[in-house]
Amino acid sequence: MSSDDFATLTPSRIVEELDRYIVGQLRAKRAVAIALRNRMRRARLPESMRDEVAPKNILMIGPTGVGKTEIARRLAKLCGAPFLKVEATKYTEVGYVGRDVESMVRDLMSAGYQMVKAELRDSMRPDAERRVEERLLELLLPGLKDASEPAGEGQITLVSPLPASSETRDKFRSMLRSGKLDDRTVEVTVSGSAGPSIEIFSGQQMEEMEAAFSGISNLLGGRKKKKLVKVAEAKRILLEEETDKLLDSDRVAEEARRRVQEMGIVFIDEMDKIANREGHSGGIDVSREGVQRDILPIVEGCSVNTKYGVVDTTHILFIAAGAFNVSKPQDLIPELQGRFPIRVELDALTADDFRRILTEPENALTKQYKELLGTEGVSLVFSESSIRRISEIAAMANARAENIGARRLHTVMERLLEDISFDAPSNGGTSVEISPEFVDGRFAEVFEKQDLAKYIL
Repeated sequence: MSSDDFATLTPSRIVEELDRYIVGQLRAKRAVAIALRNRMRRARLPESMRDEVAPKNILMIGPTGVGKTEIARRLAKLCGAPFLKVEATKYTEVGYVGRDVESMVRDLMSAGYQMVKAELRDSMRPDAERRVEERLLELLLPGLKDASEPAGEGQITLVSPLPASSETRDKFRSMLRSGKLDDRTVEVTVSGSAGPSIEIFSGQQMEEMEAAFSGISNLLGGRKKKKLVKVAEAKRILLEEETDKLLDSDRVAEEARRRVQEMGIVFIDEMDKIANREGHSGGIDVSREGVQRDILPIVEGCSVNTKYGVVDTTHILFIAAGAFNVSKPQDLIPELQGRFPIRVELDALTADDFRRILTEPENALTKQYKELLGTEGVSLVFSESSIRRISEIAAMANARAENIGARRLHTVMERLLEDISFDAPSNGGTSVEISPEFVDGRFAEVFEKQDLAKYIL
């Protein structure tokens, strides 16, 4: 992180940024803001002390749909950190069929690699575009080859060759930049796969097997094949090829590994599902406890082999979450409890929270539906009283059926706007006002029949 980040990303500023997308849950926001700030503080410590400061992992406790995942995702996006969300239930103890817990670190490293690669591709795009332009001009007009720009391995030839001259080259360059040649058909030679694709399923030695097959593929080399494409498509194909030539994969891997080790965030959801409930043991609970014991060294800090190099997990921030409505955090093994010293409880959402969710965030649902139907020429108008009524219905549905938090609003809004959305293509240029009476009319029958309400809402 830069010094600018240290000056601007104060805990209060981080909470303000999270408030733009998530309603309420101040305690959880403050906890993650402090965790992120401590990372920036650690980066400014002397080298001798820096390695001694470990991240304080967080355990979020709260029902589904209250913003646990969104808080972690927005935090990672805010600081540009590699982020991975996993479910604890998809991992199994070593010796069982399924994914081993080390794969979460490999997946995080892959996410970091793609993040760094995308950033470097953007920075190299102007140079790659210049090289693509020269290659296209050389091969479209082979009589005027520029020795400073090699054509490269790929070959492009115009189906109908044109006479070449200095003026022609300048004219073609201008036409190429303006897109006037985009509809011309050219023949481009591209690299195909070296052989049939092989999918490696998860398992203990998955990473080693992937690396081995990748090495075999590189050794054999890709097959070349010719295809007729438009110039616009040829630009895209050559741009990918030229950008890959400019990219230093070792540099990408090194930077990605640094970011993952220093800034990586892993969000482990459904942690309560692998807790042994008090008084229960044996059977599937044995595997649950085994998964906890396998997660323990990852969270404590260990070295994990990935195809991009060895990753040290000591300073990766782990945020675990779960409803813990059946089991309790105390049902986790003591060693794992100790590695999540910060515990925050998230509040269940009320009707007032739903009202704020519908209107305040930048990606509020009412704004989304207005924009979606606006593409059809239909103008949606929500009154304050209608939004309040929608919020009350969502809260009522959560109280009568399973409490699924803010996700209930998606169900309610789809039910409310179903007919308007269906008829929108034929009602372009109209304005539809959503009134409390309209809302009550859409849900009157649903709440009159309790069984129907459970299925529909």
